[in-house]
Amino acid sequence: MALQIVFTLNGRRVEFAAEPGEVLLDTLRDRAKLTGTKRGCDEGECGACTVLVDGRLALACLLLSHTVQGATVTTIEGLGTIESPHPLQKVFAQEWAIQCGFCIPGMVLAAKHLLDRNPRPGGAEVRAALAGNLCRCTGYTRIVQAVLNAASAR
Repeated sequence: MALQIVFTLNGRRVEFAAEPGEVLLDTLRDRAKLTGTKRGCDEGECGACTVLVDGRLALACLLLSHTVQGATVTTIEGLGTIESPHPLQKVFAQEWAIQCGFCIPGMVLAAKHLLDRNPRPGGAEVRAALAGNLCRCTGYTRIVQAVLNAASAR
């Protein structure tokens, strides 16, 4: 029997019927049609499915959908638009911190979480904050620099 869940998704109140045991990743991708949250490992190891739930980092592949009842969920689509990107999205593009792009939504949300808590992090703090997000393309140097540049631009 499906469970009705109501929560705020990227600033809008939404309601979905989620199956028992359904994870938030599936609800976001299949029901809300928001594909920025990526399916990577399905084990909480890669960070590709990172979202913010009530301002805290969460791995959508591990989080049962019914647990966000009444919560506020932010995905990469909730940060900015093509016409008006979030400052982090701008700096990632300017720094050439994006290659294949698969990991970037999770990286940007992890960076946002860090900068919301610590507006002036050092390189070691940025690396620690992004440690749960794996990237196979970039080697992280440009990603870390993008976050540091975003912090200094604030």
